[in-house]
Amino acid sequence: MSDLLWQKAGVETNAKIMKFLAGDDVLLDREFFLHDITASKAHVEGLAHIGVVSAQEMQDLKRELDALAEDFSAGRFVLDERYEDGHSAIEARLTERLGDAGRRVHTGRSRNDQILVATRLWLKDKLSVLETDCRSIAEVCLERAAQSALPLPGYTHLQRAVVSSTAMWFAGFAEGFVDNAWRARQTAAWIDANPLGTAAGYGVNLPLDRAHTTQALGFARMQISPIYAQLSRGKFEMAVMEALGSAMLDARRLAWDLSLFTTAEFNFVTLPSEYTTGSSIMPNKRNPDVVELVRASYATVAASRCEIEQLLSLPSGYQRDLQFSKGSLFHGVTHGLAALELLPDLLARMQWNEAAMRAAIEPAMYATDVAIEQAAAGVPFREAYRAAAQAATEAGQGRTPESSLAARTSAGAGNDLRLDALKLRLAEMKPSIR
Repeated sequence: MSDLLWQKAGVETNAKIMKFLAGDDVLLDREFFLHDITASKAHVEGLAHIGVVSAQEMQDLKRELDALAEDFSAGRFVLDERYEDGHSAIEARLTERLGDAGRRVHTGRSRNDQILVATRLWLKDKLSVLETDCRSIAEVCLERAAQSALPLPGYTHLQRAVVSSTAMWFAGFAEGFVDNAWRARQTAAWIDANPLGTAAGYGVNLPLDRAHTTQALGFARMQISPIYAQLSRGKFEMAVMEALGSAMLDARRLAWDLSLFTTAEFNFVTLPSEYTTGSSIMPNKRNPDVVELVRASYATVAASRCEIEQLLSLPSGYQRDLQFSKGSLFHGVTHGLAALELLPDLLARMQWNEAAMRAAIEPAMYATDVAIEQAAAGVPFREAYRAAAQAATEAGQGRTPESSLAARTSAGAGNDLRLDALKLRLAEMKPSIR
């Protein structure tokens, strides 16, 4: 391992203890490394503005930071166990190339605000991906909802209930993912605050140009209080996990539907073959493994959020416990986004089996229509309800799924899906948060 940033003369270190302290930090920092370099460039510019580094040193430092980013991206520089973390790797590289100028790069900065700003930039990027994924899912659902509405049984308590349609099914998930896209954007606006320059949580005795770093890094505002900058660590990450979790809840329920609909007992849906896998022992099987793992993925996201929340039983100020939040955040976000990324193509290409769906619509599923019609004609609803229940098996006489859906004129129902309103909500989100 390279020299520790905090090493003091005469103080020995223990290899086992250092391994425990480092954990997976240096490996996880690979995900945040380029953002750390970007923030370092803005910090160097700010130091030049207040005379801590010269104009020439600023240019040299920025050049070497760009070179480091290029070498890292190309695999020529590897962040590994030689370094305690990504922050020390940046300083070691700059010191190796530039000597004293490299040693000045950490002036007025702590690893606390360094990881805060790198993580914050990473979170903004991931929320942009989340918004894009949710938009894409919503767009596919709206496109398919606008196609011919095939009859589909509607279920409550997993029992056949009323006539529904494929258009209503797609419209329901379309609106859900429109909301999820909005939530991603609103969360991005909420966390769009620059913590760089708050140091270890109490500021420094330098007039750091925090307004410049805020503008240079593309933040909407400065996170003013150094103490709140530390208090927000974990809190902002949880907000992102909640936005992602909202989308994953809808994905889980969608996947549950498809898990049922693809069974031989339902036979409503056929999935594209690449979204299924074969059995290791049963030659006759094709399993909807992708759908099942999308369904399971909410658990990973929820567990990651829960782990971060449990780490936050802390007093104010920085505590080392928060190091463990990095792994939870990375694994939860990357796994959740990977699951959502698969859904647009899956939803675009899945096929409905009209014959099986139509055959599953039984006469009793029209009983609600009969009761409502009688109530509209003046019969008290509870009386109409009882009469329809008693004659439920005859309720479908002279009726078709299409006639039932055509009569469903309440807003959002079968004959009034309001797809244009949903498309407008989606269109109002432009431009993107990137």
